[in-house]
Amino acid sequence: MSPLELGFYGIGAVILLIAIRLPIGIVLALVSFLGIGQLRGLDVAFGLLRVVPFEFAAHWALSAIPMFLLMGAVAHHSGISSALFRAARLWLSGLPGGLAVASNFACAGFAAASGSSVATAAAMGRIAIPEMIRQGYDKALATGTVASAGTLGSLIPPSILFVLYGVFAETSITQLLIAGVFPGLLTAAVYALMIIGRCKLNPKLAPPTTIKVDRGERWRALGAVWPLLVLILGIIGGLYGGIVTPTEAGAFGAFLAFVIAFFQKRLSLKVIKDSVLEAVTSTARIFFVAVGAVMLTKFLALTGVPVYLGQLIGDWALDPLLLVIGASLIYLVLGMFLDPLGILLITLPVLLPMFEALDLDLIWFGVLVVKYLEIGLLTPPVGFNVYVIKSVVGDTVDLETIFRGVTWFLGCEVIIVALLIAYPQISLFLPNTMSN
Repeated sequence: MSPLELGFYGIGAVILLIAIRLPIGIVLALVSFLGIGQLRGLDVAFGLLRVVPFEFAAHWALSAIPMFLLMGAVAHHSGISSALFRAARLWLSGLPGGLAVASNFACAGFAAASGSSVATAAAMGRIAIPEMIRQGYDKALATGTVASAGTLGSLIPPSILFVLYGVFAETSITQLLIAGVFPGLLTAAVYALMIIGRCKLNPKLAPPTTIKVDRGERWRALGAVWPLLVLILGIIGGLYGGIVTPTEAGAFGAFLAFVIAFFQKRLSLKVIKDSVLEAVTSTARIFFVAVGAVMLTKFLALTGVPVYLGQLIGDWALDPLLLVIGASLIYLVLGMFLDPLGILLITLPVLLPMFEALDLDLIWFGVLVVKYLEIGLLTPPVGFNVYVIKSVVGDTVDLETIFRGVTWFLGCEVIIVALLIAYPQISLFLPNTMSN
């Protein structure tokens, strides 16, 4: 068996093992270890297994990840997520599909205090979906909204995927984080317009809400979300103004979350314990998968698969638009089967040199990559956000219904991606003002 054949067999094994729901980090590491052992011997395989985890985890820029996760965990456990949904519900419930629209924008707001799509979907899913179902909302609409809007955690800063992309692409993490602001707001706006349009045409999807509130209650609810505004201004403002680096922004955000919870008298020992435990376990899961993905990247590099794939789309690489289309297809296909971290680390060694050769902006490409990874969180059979929502709702909603619900949002993504490709300034305007 040639190395190239072994590489494709390895990819097939990864997809098969993930499809039968084995842990992704273990699958990536095991297939890579066995493949490298077959190619170079077990001594080399064990050597990489000893070196790779330390080399990856010791990267200084990655220390922002546990800090962002800690900030999001404190924000959730201290009640910011529930206050945010309550305010959005009171202000937007009068619109067609108002609770779904409120859930959408609440996810966008919490994304600015989380950095993780999975965390955003899980936190808002526990709060918003039961409320929508109680109000008689279509279950596909209710679950599809939160699963899809939860992906904004990867796009609106702080974003863990942008940190990882910046590390591997060796480009400015600060500019990447700021570049995600307008695309994230655009995504939330397009989602909201789709929800309103659907519910206007088919009122059965979202019966008029029975919530009755006065103006004073609305303003009081809005006043309760000031901690989120402080976090957003502290992080995004600090990054945009060059006051803090991404790593410092993570630590500053976590510190702010603790201070806010303290002054709100919500910083109990239980909140601290639950937040730290959630941040540690989430960081461990991310790094575990990422280390496996690095191993797989090294294995594929030894087999020559990246070079072969590069040659397959080599002619496309002569035209920027065709290269973007080719990269889009690769990400969309891989997104159906692989974890976003794995996709990111597998594809960058192949695609980045092509984009650099054509002098295309790597910040803009980074936004597109994260957008494609977001889409992959929704596409079957391995739509991670869909499975997160399934774990939240339990047996009350079946998996097929949730996938049916996200289909409408995937249609929105076609429009959003087309706009991001046609108008790169949507992504680049804010980063360009920073550099100027």
